[in-house]
Amino acid sequence: MLKAMIVDDEAPARSELRYLLDEVGQTEVVAEAASVREAIEKLKEYPCDVMFLDVNMPEANGLQLANALQHLHYPPAVVFVTAYSEFAIDAFKVNAVDYLVKPVETERLAQALSRVNENVMLHRQAQKSERIPVEKAGKKILIAIDKIRFVMARDDYAYLQTDTDRYFSTVSLAQLEKRLDGHGFFRVHRGYLVNLSMVEEVDPVSGGTLLLTLNGVDDKIPVSRRRVSALKKALGI
Repeated sequence: MLKAMIVDDEAPARSELRYLLDEVGQTEVVAEAASVREAIEKLKEYPCDVMFLDVNMPEANGLQLANALQHLHYPPAVVFVTAYSEFAIDAFKVNAVDYLVKPVETERLAQALSRVNENVMLHRQAQKSERIPVEKAGKKILIAIDKIRFVMARDDYAYLQTDTDRYFSTVSLAQLEKRLDGHGFFRVHRGYLVNLSMVEEVDPVSGGTLLLTLNGVDDKIPVSRRRVSALKKALGI
């Protein structure tokens, strides 16, 4: 199921597109925005696979937003949905996956979603292929990012935990946090960075904090009180 955001300054247009997406299926609309600024703010809270984007909007336009998204490590796919056909060339210059002219028909929307699915799969494969250099028994090893359960700080260094072993890294937790940005990791504590896709249980403890149980890991990971709210939003609980 693709996660989508609709960005259009006209509420009826957002409502119509949401209806069409429900008709086609394959997609969950996680957020709507009426401006570029609102879209940027919503994207921080509601990461998405695809952004359906109007061109003409107040202040900054959709083309400017699409261009800005390209600076993200893993930008959402962009599908323009607009009443104007003349911006198509400019849209593909900012790597739009598709360009739909209103009124949009469900068959044409389904074609766009098929292209988005292909784009998302390519990004996910690229993400899985990325690896982090670590050390074990005096040897340098490369481990795939999607195998990492959590990262734990140790002074200026860090340990990376997989389902089978723990590896030493000469890179600090802060540096690894930047390296893993866009890969589904979340800083739950000053000493821990967690792969959210590996979280199996969230247990409340006294003092308003939480303990996390991860797939394939015996350790319970603590969540600092100030990170509880943001973590719950990230997990959708």
